[in-house]
Order: sequence, then structure tokens, then C-alpha cells
Amino acid sequence: MKIVEIFSSIDGEGIRTGQLCTFIRTFGCNCRCSYCDSMYALEGTDYTEMSIPEIVEQCIQLKNKCITLTGGEPLIHNGVYELLEELIREGFDVNVETNGTIDISKFFMDSNTGSLFFTVDYKTPYSKEESKMCMDNFYKNVGSCDVVKFVCGSKEDLNRMLEVVTEMEKRLYIMPHIFVSPVFGAIEAHELVDFIKEHNLQSVRVQLQLHKYIWDPTLKGV
Repeated sequence: MKIVEIFSSIDGEGIRTGQLCTFIRTFGCNCRCSYCDSMYALEGTDYTEMSIPEIVEQCIQLKNKCITLTGGEPLIHNGVYELLEELIREGFDVNVETNGTIDISKFFMDSNTGSLFFTVDYKTPYSKEESKMCMDNFYKNVGSCDVVKFVCGSKEDLNRMLEVVTEMEKRLYIMPHIFVSPVFGAIEAHELVDFIKEHNLQSVRVQLQLHKYIWDPTLKGV
């Protein structure tokens, strides 16, 4: 499997914000979002071919209970199901960050020792990739432990988030965790707060990418 980096840090967003975590960043993606902040994981040759046992062993050495599998897009890789199986068997709690284009139900599995949940992006119009969304992920597949994330860079994005969340509330028996965050440098965070107040979006939480405030926003491996 093509791996860009494996490192220990804190989770910068989502339901584990601020918690120690080991990140596994895979190389390659089937999207080219306008606001992508990890292009180094999409293009070039800056990666290492690693076997599943090598990846798991490095995670064991880092001694964090939590794992975030990210990219790029991790679910495009051959062997990712087997990697998830091994990480869970070792007792890790695994969060898969995925771009919303791939049916996550293909990767559901019975928990053995650890646990598994998905953080699924909904690519808003600002991303230029909305047409690639697998809508079953949002209207059928996500569960109460999963996360749906909207990264918004404009009022159009916020209105689209409102439409999708409203439809989710109609279709889903139990809602996932829902977060909205600003495209860094494109929209002010208070605009997101004003929007969810205006529309009384009780199920939506505003988040900022914590790691971009602690470290240089362009810094890798944090």
C-alpha cells in the first residue's frame, strides 16, 4: 500500500478533536478539491510502499489507541479492508476519513476488539467535486457513530448543507454527528455560526481545524 506518512499527533477535527491519535496517510485520490490541503498526498512520488504488517507494527510502536486513516482517499486502495481488519483485531479504534465518493457500506465489519467509524465528507459546490458524491452514504449508510462533514467556502455551500441535512433528517432513523467547518481563508467562521443560528440547525456543530491554529497551516506530519 502507498503510504505518505504515519505519525502521532492530536486529532484536529471531528468527535476526537484534541485527542492523541496515530495518523496513517495514504497516497492518491479520485478527487481534486479546490481547497485541498494535502496535495503532497495526491501527486508525485513522495510515498513508501508498505505491507499491512509493516503499517500495523508502526502503529503499535506509536502506542496510541486511536487511529485515523486518511489521505488522499484511503478507500481507493487494494488491501484497505484487510488493513482495517488487522487494526481492529489489534484493538485500535479506527476513524476512516473518506471523501464521500465511495460506498462505505462495502467496508462495514463486525468489531472484534477495536472499533470502526467513518468521517464522510460531503463535497460542497466550492470543492468542484460535488457531482462525485455517493448519496447513499448520506441518506442510507451512515450510523450514529459516524460523522458527516461539510467544508464550506461560500453561502451557496451553506445552503447546500442545509438541503442535505434536511433530507438526512427525513431519511435516517438515527442521525450521525454533523460538523461544518470553513474553507481556510475563504469564509469567516462567524458566518457559519450565524447560518446555523438563522436556520436553527440543532444537529450541526461548527468546528475549526485545530491543527491549523496550533501549527503552520502548511506543515506536514502534525
